[in-house]
Amino acid sequence: MNNQPFIIERVFNAPVSRVWKAITDETDMRQWYFTLPGFKAEVGYEFNFTGGPDDRRYLHLCKITEVVPEQRLTYSWQYDGYEGNSFVTFELFAEGDRTRIKLTHAGLETFPANNPDLAKENFAAGWTEFIGTSLKEFVEKQ
Repeated sequence: MNNQPFIIERVFNAPVSRVWKAITDETDMRQWYFTLPGFKAEVGYEFNFTGGPDDRRYLHLCKITEVVPEQRLTYSWQYDGYEGNSFVTFELFAEGDRTRIKLTHAGLETFPANNPDLAKENFAAGWTEFIGTSLKEFVEKQ
């Protein structure tokens, strides 16, 4: 059970093209996600950002591994100075003029079990906020 990825699915009242732009465009991403200067949705592109509790910040190291425009975006997700490697996948499905998004974060069990900041429930809370609230509000207001 601990090796199961975290998965969240939501349906947005927005077309796939708008949702794809929101998850791949640097300017859009800054509105609901993180500031990722120079972000490019290209296989091999590496990016990083800092996040976490105010008193314990973590440098996230990521590399894009798969891009299928308006369908799928996958990148690796590691932490500088910590063991473990995980993968985040965004999948988009057109449902008329709406979009179903499925986010899968796999490999969470590879992070140190003795660090409560890297526990699966924290990823679940974070992704639920990002996908279920921040991204939804961003794409539906446009």
